Amino acid sequence: MAMRAALRCFTSNFPHRLQLCSAARAPVSRLLWSSDSPRALGTSSFLSTALKFTDKHEWVRVEGDVATVGVSSYAQEALGDVVYCELPDVGRHLSQMEEFGSLESVKAASELYSPLTGEVCEANTELADNPGLVNKDCYGEGWLIKMKVEKSEELDALMDQAAYDNFLKSLEE
Repeated sequence: MAMRAALRCFTSNFPHRLQLCSAARAPVSRLLWSSDSPRALGTSSFLSTALKFTDKHEWVRVEGDVATVGVSSYAQEALGDVVYCELPDVGRHLSQMEEFGSLESVKAASELYSPLTGEVCEANTELADNPGLVNKDCYGEGWLIKMKVEKSEELDALMDQAAYDNFLKSLEE
């Protein structure tokens, strides 16, 4: 109750168009984290903590047996403004670390390598018209391909966020 009263006082200073969301009207007990809720601390975003990385700067996020693949923030920054994406056709079979496409920017071109073995089940067709999505949102809308994972054990050889951060630091030395 005290929480709701505090929120009412806080929001009363805003224009009347602003209203409390339904979560703010929920009982305080529902607003508290449950013990099984995911939590992440550190400098990296929660999204990137679930990612695995290659030494070629591709990332992969696996949900079920489908892996979404993209390039890391480090890679897109190093490339500069991406102006063209060459991606594989749906149905193409890829082996781990096989070249599957390229990104071209105003200053360089870079090959793309598959982090896992599997079949391409979707390519991000939005990148044909808007390749800059790779720069704008490399971990979200700027993803490259989705693939059906054949060898889930290959994930164990990839770097987690902390290992990738250490790898990037080693490149600076």
